[in-house]
Amino acid sequence: MYVCVCNAVTERHIGLAVSEGARTLRDLRTTLGVAGECGRCACCARDCLRSALAEQTETARPTGVGLAPSFSFAAEAV
Repeated sequence: MYVCVCNAVTERHIGLAVSEGARTLRDLRTTLGVAGECGRCACCARDCLRSALAEQTETARPTGVGLAPSFSFAAEAV
């Protein structure tokens, strides 16, 4: 889907920018020109940015996160 019609930026472009290090709307403006013309795309671009960042975070998580440790915390009786 097109996010910024003025600069022909799609959700995919934003996802690629995030994978290359974009973290803020300002980063997207600098690299892609998003919200640099009329600004109507700023809210949608920010939503796409947040979604791409969340997806990147989910895929970067190591497997087994949130599982119980393999050792026990048994207390000895005194």
